[in-house]
Amino acid sequence: MRLKDQSTTNKLLLVLAIPLVFYILKELHFIFAPLMFAFFISLLFIPMLRWMHKRGLHRILALAAVILIIAGTFYGAVKLISRTGNEIMAGKEILYYKLDDKIGDLVLPHAELLGFQTVEGESTIKSILMNPQINEKLYQNFGDTFMFFQQTLVTLLMTLFFLVLILAGTFNFKLLMHESLLLRRTQTIKTYLAIERSIVKFLKVKFLMSFFTGLGFGLIAWSFGISFPLFWAVFAFAINFVQMIGSVIATVLAALFAFIELESPGTILLVSLLYTGVQLLFGSVLEPVLMGKSFSINVITVLVMLMFWGYLWGVPGLILSIPITVLLKTLMEQFPASRKLAVLMK
Repeated sequence: MRLKDQSTTNKLLLVLAIPLVFYILKELHFIFAPLMFAFFISLLFIPMLRWMHKRGLHRILALAAVILIIAGTFYGAVKLISRTGNEIMAGKEILYYKLDDKIGDLVLPHAELLGFQTVEGESTIKSILMNPQINEKLYQNFGDTFMFFQQTLVTLLMTLFFLVLILAGTFNFKLLMHESLLLRRTQTIKTYLAIERSIVKFLKVKFLMSFFTGLGFGLIAWSFGISFPLFWAVFAFAINFVQMIGSVIATVLAALFAFIELESPGTILLVSLLYTGVQLLFGSVLEPVLMGKSFSINVITVLVMLMFWGYLWGVPGLILSIPITVLLKTLMEQFPASRKLAVLMK
């Protein structure tokens, strides 16, 4: 009877602890989100460190080599973004006039219905921005936009900080699993290696598919004479890491830009279909095939996890939702009590 009462008490404590854990995760998202980013990125480099150790390279030298690779990758990304920005700044005037003409054709006939007046001698865009209501909205959202970029920078710097700590062995996830969840050393190593294989495979496939998606967007823009093909390549590559939502955003924005740049309705439709085709080919066909059935997750689970982690951590949560789901699924498969939940996620 006592054992039964103790079991009931433990279950009640667990039910009470879950909301508390979620509350802590939400309130301390500025710590946990970069930590999870760093953990998943570290899984890509830990096998490299392991290989260097087997070849007799000192731990400090191996760590320095990996940090140099990360720094070089980060520098290359910054240079690519800088070049993309310079490309946009060089053609901003031409883009502005094209956009103004398109907006003028669409908006001016319905100006009174939309609630603003055109200013004589001014462009359509300036007339819209001078509208008091729109001006007020832009002013209110400026602070939110600035805050978003500030949080992104902080997240990036904290991710790099945690990444160095994890690679240096200061934060040992395998030891944490061993002491808190899996008491047997053999089971801990087996589970950790399963998590490492699954996450590394996911990240490699996701990076590869995002790369080819970005390449496809860039080539389509270049082929049809659409401005800033490098920007669309980088944009499609980066936002494709936001599961499901990112591909839709990239396709819609690229199609809208094609509408601004191109004149022929047939060409606009063709470009839109090509953008959609690239997303479907790499995101809906090749990615699931390359992922295989090793950690297949059904659509319902993906949607629920997207909403949940998006609510907790915002954009970082949307990016981390699937890797975290893979991590949780692999852990749940190790315990008989939670194995049924892992099966439901397939």
